[in-house]
Amino acid sequence: MTRRDALPGDPIRHHVLSVLVENRSGVLSRVANLFARRGYNIVSLAVAPTEDEGFSRITVVVDVESAPLEQIVKQLDKLINVIEISELDPRWSVERELLLVTVSATPEVRGQVVELAQIFEGRILAVTHDELTLSLEGHPTKVDDFEEMLRPFGIREIQRTGRVALPRLGAQRGPASATASVPPEAHAADIA
Repeated sequence: MTRRDALPGDPIRHHVLSVLVENRSGVLSRVANLFARRGYNIVSLAVAPTEDEGFSRITVVVDVESAPLEQIVKQLDKLINVIEISELDPRWSVERELLLVTVSATPEVRGQVVELAQIFEGRILAVTHDELTLSLEGHPTKVDDFEEMLRPFGIREIQRTGRVALPRLGAQRGPASATASVPPEAHAADIA
């Protein structure tokens, strides 16, 4: 089964929140504890410092079936270390994820695994007699598809970073739970 990007009119189950926070110890713990206490389901979470070392950006993908998005945003906004919360509509943002995977690749099937890596523009990081360690960076749906194509060969270990995202160039950044209103034509020059 292959997955595709969301299209206008598709029901949206997951929302991507970009949360700018103070770069201090314990902030991530407070955010994670909020989600745990409220029973909000986190699909993925990634955090790293921003261009200003005083701040970090948390990209969190939340399952809106576990709680209304507005409720999640209100609870996050109450945390003192949270500076700004933006919802990133997948149609108006650039999303990436990194996958590391070790897959079984005996000499009989190694050529097929290498060909898959080439098709998906992945990289071979390590080789043994019967295994390959591969990496792939790309849109989460591309990473999902690559993972599914590798499964029949036998995945030995796998690690994904979780989604990171930024608004597309020219996209209007609105408050969380608002949808950017930049038409798709405005993004024709973006490379995604």
